[in-house]
Amino acid sequence: MSTAFLVTALVIVATPGPGSLYTIAAGLARGTRAALLAAFASTLGILPHLLAAITGLAAVLHASGVAFQTIKYLGVAYLLWMAWSTWRDTGALRIEDAPTAGSRRAVIVSGITINLLNPKLTLFFFAFLPQFVSAPGRSATVQMLLLSGVFMAMTFVVFAGYGAVAGLLRDRVLSRPRLVDRIRKTFAVSFAALGGRLAVESR
Repeated sequence: MSTAFLVTALVIVATPGPGSLYTIAAGLARGTRAALLAAFASTLGILPHLLAAITGLAAVLHASGVAFQTIKYLGVAYLLWMAWSTWRDTGALRIEDAPTAGSRRAVIVSGITINLLNPKLTLFFFAFLPQFVSAPGRSATVQMLLLSGVFMAMTFVVFAGYGAVAGLLRDRVLSRPRLVDRIRKTFAVSFAALGGRLAVESR
């Protein structure tokens, strides 16, 4: 496994996006355990994209404008809903002192969905992974699976790190209501901006 792949993957994973943003929000609102759960769920959300890239489904998505647009606008709608619910204090940054089973399920569902409904991830991995595959034939599939596993592990570790830091800062943040309100609105605007960016992206 090349150093170039590890460095490139780390840069990609560490760059703020919907999954990392949601993990941080979960840490601030619900604590470190919820942040780790959000990191795990967000990592699961990229698994279908990696599998699509490996099996060639990404090529179908790239060729079909209707399929791409459908998934894209579902993703846009979900991010805008996240923005609206966060702004109204009913979403990702709704403060919970004692998370319930229902709230944990909500974290899992949101974490998976927020990355699942992003068709750009499929096309990204379709273009990204093959660059680091040197073996032909069946060995190439095995190598892509290995690279995918490493990428997912890095995603979880980085997201979990973001979430853990947010969890550690939680008490300090919650002690300042005005700061909480500003952070909540900032996250809401960030989700909306991510939705807007996805809306204007093309294949």
